[in-house]
Amino acid sequence: MNQMNWLAIAPEVVLLVMALVVAMVDLWVKHPRRTPTYLLAQASIAVVAIMHLLRFDAGETFYAVQRMVVADPMGHLLAFFAAVATMVSLAYARPYAADRDMLKGELITLAMLSLLGISVMVSANNFLVVYLGLELMSLSLYALVALRRDHAPATEAAMKYFVLGALASGFLLYGLSMMYGATGTLDIGKVFEKIASGQINQAVLVLGIVFVVSGLAFKLGAVPFHMWIPDVYQGAPTAVTLLIAGAPKLAAFAITMRLLVEGMSGLAQDWQQMLIVLSVASMALGNVAAIAQGNLKRMLAYSTIGQIGFMLLGLTPTVVSGNTLSAANGYSSSMFYVLSYVFTTLGTFGIVMLLARAGHEAEQVDDLKGLAKRSPWYAAVMAIFMFSLAGIPPTVGFYAKLAVLQAIVSTNVSLYIWLAIVAVLLSLVAAFYYLRVIKVMYFDEPVDAHPIASTGEVRTILSLNGAAILLFGILPGGLMAMCAQAIVKALSS
Repeated sequence: MNQMNWLAIAPEVVLLVMALVVAMVDLWVKHPRRTPTYLLAQASIAVVAIMHLLRFDAGETFYAVQRMVVADPMGHLLAFFAAVATMVSLAYARPYAADRDMLKGELITLAMLSLLGISVMVSANNFLVVYLGLELMSLSLYALVALRRDHAPATEAAMKYFVLGALASGFLLYGLSMMYGATGTLDIGKVFEKIASGQINQAVLVLGIVFVVSGLAFKLGAVPFHMWIPDVYQGAPTAVTLLIAGAPKLAAFAITMRLLVEGMSGLAQDWQQMLIVLSVASMALGNVAAIAQGNLKRMLAYSTIGQIGFMLLGLTPTVVSGNTLSAANGYSSSMFYVLSYVFTTLGTFGIVMLLARAGHEAEQVDDLKGLAKRSPWYAAVMAIFMFSLAGIPPTVGFYAKLAVLQAIVSTNVSLYIWLAIVAVLLSLVAAFYYLRVIKVMYFDEPVDAHPIASTGEVRTILSLNGAAILLFGILPGGLMAMCAQAIVKALSS
């Protein structure tokens, strides 16, 4: 066994070991809030996040475990933000889960194993490793959705998620097997070389790409493979919805980059057309359907579909007029967009869980009525999140949308200019239901007079989350430069 270089996967090994340690320690924890388990898990994830950040700063790219794993700046940056997103999710989820008898060792351990799956996916350089990471993440999330066994909607959501998730995995696996059959290799870098040589069966490869893109679209939640998102978001306990809506989106972006861009950019003309169709369909259906939703979680689910469509738009200018000059700009803009979306979504669901209490789920838009009178601070923070999702300055969501639009308009191709116009018009549609939430908070009378109970930890993190959305909107250059650096290094390796 040569070329192993186990140090390349040190963060993943630490995370796996600590997940097992947390599971064992929890057996002796009797504290109702699981404080020792929770603190140990948070400390473990923080260490893993720091390891990824230090390696990103080093800026090195190398292959390990017999080229099955690639350690590059893009993988480290996405893994770092996935770890941070998981930490924030657990902090928001803890009071909510405790009130519903869900705060067990399983919740924390499965969240750590889901993060491990995400970390494996973002560093994958082999079809088998991609699939291994995908299943580790997915199986953990299926179990999390069903964690509240006495809750019928959660059980139903878990069944739907499992069946449709298995279907998506099957699509992806079938597509990857066809790619292997056509190229004779599982190594993503070597697939690229085989395609570049032209010594391949083009028809089989294109059919394989159709299945791969379909599988990725399932995991991202793009139309027409979106059907699981509204039901799972609504049915799952809000703490678990947050874990599904956050970090896994970074993993889906990562494997889209690994498989389509790093492995199959030689066939970009085939798959970028599919992404254009998926993008426009997702933006149209997601934003229009969200208007009709009275359930807040369901509205955010359709909003997610629309946001994913916008993110896919950034991946489309790969080969334009026979050149790839616009590719890196598009990919880095798309990466910036998915990061801004994830952290805005975390805060939004954090507010939803904050307003919930034992025996009451604050899942309807009407539950936000008069929030400005009950708590001006939380209403202001929620308004920041809504403005960001709508793409209104000075929030990070505005700059993220602007970056994607700039990337596709700069191609100077009429198709992409029309796509930009369509994206702007559909963003205006989306602004309606985001602004409706703000109107409800500030101009309607409260329907719930109960005091908002929250821990100091949740208040602090929510405030920091809202501040970060504003700060990165006003000063986006640093994060955008990190994304650009990560993408350029990944494409040049």
